[in-house]
Amino acid sequence: MDRGDDGVSIVELVEERRHLLDVAYWMLGSRSEAEGVVDETYRRWYGLSDRVRAGITVPRSWLARVAGGICLARLTLPWRGEGGGRAGGEGAGGLWEEDVRGVLLGVMDSLTPAERAAFVPNDVFGMAPGAVAGIVGQPEPECVEVADRARRSVRVRRSWPTKPGQHDVVARAVRQACVTEDAVLLVSLLAPDVTAFFDGGGKVRALARPVHGNEQVAHTLLTLLARPPRTTVHTQSVNGRTGLVVRYDGRVAAVISLDTAGPHVIQVWATLNPDKLRTWNQPGTPPGPPGRGTA
Repeated sequence: MDRGDDGVSIVELVEERRHLLDVAYWMLGSRSEAEGVVDETYRRWYGLSDRVRAGITVPRSWLARVAGGICLARLTLPWRGEGGGRAGGEGAGGLWEEDVRGVLLGVMDSLTPAERAAFVPNDVFGMAPGAVAGIVGQPEPECVEVADRARRSVRVRRSWPTKPGQHDVVARAVRQACVTEDAVLLVSLLAPDVTAFFDGGGKVRALARPVHGNEQVAHTLLTLLARPPRTTVHTQSVNGRTGLVVRYDGRVAAVISLDTAGPHVIQVWATLNPDKLRTWNQPGTPPGPPGRGTA
């Protein structure tokens, strides 16, 4: 079973971004320019390799130094462009081939078993398993195993559909488990092969890769939703079905939608990207039920 890392709490994510915005605003005197600096800072963070990121013991300090450097560069070279291609001397053909392989590997890694079925040669493309195995650089038996998992998952979803009322019950139970930090209850509500996705949009230090398995997803969610007094979790309509809305200091910091099959959650989608949360923070948006213990 795949293991994700511990992740980062909502509080740390929000306060880290606020700190970077304060640094950039203090240096540049412009809110819009500060936003651009912070976006570029996180782009550079995600441009690092996993090994390099893992070696940074205090990410907030690293991010602040990078943000300060970007500000200094803008102050000393105001007309310098920020674009530019990647460094390196590889030919176009080599880069294209590596990019294609990277995209395929990334998709295979990020999709759930059911979604990976779209890449199963016998089911969709009519290609032999060995051909796709060669493209993604994985052994043929592993590709076949992925296809089997996908088919089993599809059968489960078709044979055990979730009615709206049942989905609401599951979503509220998930919220209760998160609010009370009940790991045992939360694990029981998640399917064994559940997958969680965290969309930070490269603008907060959210997990870059999906987390698989009920124990791993439960641990990551409880870490994300660690709730000091200023953090609240409510159930609200998210994309037409009951989901979770997380607020920090009264502002929406995360929106979590849940895909269910029968009495279990099979997918978790956590949106942490500040750009995508702007509509949730517009004036007139319902704030949700008051208090920490309400649904």
